[in-house]
Amino acid sequence: MFVNRERELKFFNDKYRSKGFDFIVIYGRRRVGKTELVKQFIKDKKNIYFLADKRGTEFNIDRFKQKISEFLDEPRVELDTLEAVFSYLLKKIGDQRLIICIDEFSYLIEKDDSIPSVFQLIIDEILNKSNIMLILLGSSVSLMENGVLSSKSPLYGRRTGQFKIEPLSFSNILEFFPNRELSENVLLYSVFGGIPFYLNKIDNGAALDNIKSLILKKGEILYEEIDFLLKEELREPSTYKSILEAIASGCSKIGEISNKAKVETRDIDKYLKVLINLGYVEKEISPTEKEKSKKTIYRIKDNFFKFWFKFCSPKLSELEIGREGEVFSFIKNNLNSFVGIIFEEICKEFLGKNRIFEYKKVGRWWGYKRIDNKREEIEIDICAVNEKTKEILFGECKWQDNVNVESIMKDLREKIEYVEWNNEKRKESYAVFAKSFSKKIDEFEGKKIYCFDLKDIEKRLKI
Repeated sequence: MFVNRERELKFFNDKYRSKGFDFIVIYGRRRVGKTELVKQFIKDKKNIYFLADKRGTEFNIDRFKQKISEFLDEPRVELDTLEAVFSYLLKKIGDQRLIICIDEFSYLIEKDDSIPSVFQLIIDEILNKSNIMLILLGSSVSLMENGVLSSKSPLYGRRTGQFKIEPLSFSNILEFFPNRELSENVLLYSVFGGIPFYLNKIDNGAALDNIKSLILKKGEILYEEIDFLLKEELREPSTYKSILEAIASGCSKIGEISNKAKVETRDIDKYLKVLINLGYVEKEISPTEKEKSKKTIYRIKDNFFKFWFKFCSPKLSELEIGREGEVFSFIKNNLNSFVGIIFEEICKEFLGKNRIFEYKKVGRWWGYKRIDNKREEIEIDICAVNEKTKEILFGECKWQDNVNVESIMKDLREKIEYVEWNNEKRKESYAVFAKSFSKKIDEFEGKKIYCFDLKDIEKRLKI
């Protein structure tokens, strides 16, 4: 199933309608839907689509020549180099608008580091004045960034466009499963995230049944998914896995992660940057802090990674010997609190489409208070700020039914007292998100409060 991607398709179609040579780079993590997106774009246009493999330059040139011959409906093109093949093709098609898409271009770079220089020559000497649209796709984010997009790459400065394809948002999940209740969609998104490859594996059964059958059973593709992704992308998969396990266990600061993962403190930063670049981990800074604040924490960003390292990785021994029923019971007993964390992200997405004011930054706020000389951590689920207007929104997200707003607000007001941000000038408003409320209110202690339940969220996100 193919949903959303209107923004990306518009970008590609706008480029296609322009005259002259175009060189577009498309990249993003594996399983995110790059290939399907491009196939949707080129399906009604004259194109040559080529999927590279890992067998090296010679084999891939041979296969590419076969593609050219099929497109031209001619006997096999007997030319030795890619430069000669592109020159021959251009002579044959003249000024026609043609899309040439090379998928998994990162495989070519991985086996032959001269490939970027070869394509530099092809672009500069052959294609530059043509009407060809050259699209290079790659799943290895690091290879595409270093081999194609980096200032050190021979291809640097030649692209006319680039697009990093990101996972789908929660609102897109509603398009995938329009007949499911919103609470079921929240559960599916919490576990499988916005990765089309995973979502397309889900059948019409209950969300919990899909979790059990697709993830917990040895032999199923998602059972081995984490190891596959880490081995495909990274040179030290075991080190990265240790770091992810450390973060999933509750370590959020550099020192904590370093100690737990048994990685030298001087090295941990470079590993974290790689995981952030891949979209597996995120670095969080409270919205009330400066961009370069040292008050930062690290969390697993990808929902599937988050789920696996929370529930499956610690129970891998049981799963390996076929005791998935036992692990499934453990998951069911603890899933509600896990979904509550993802629900916060959904509420932030909702705020993005239902802006109470034009905030510039939004995220969690955290700090601490002292009670009897003891330091106690405190956290506010959502904090949105506009430095210019001095507006600030505080919000709490409760993955519960029949929520008592006044009770939540009393706790929230206590925590707000510790937020140091334009204290004398700021204009405060509040929001509470929940499955449902025992009673909605629109004012608390003389200040505006917004109450949003699942029906409100669904209505807005479906627009």
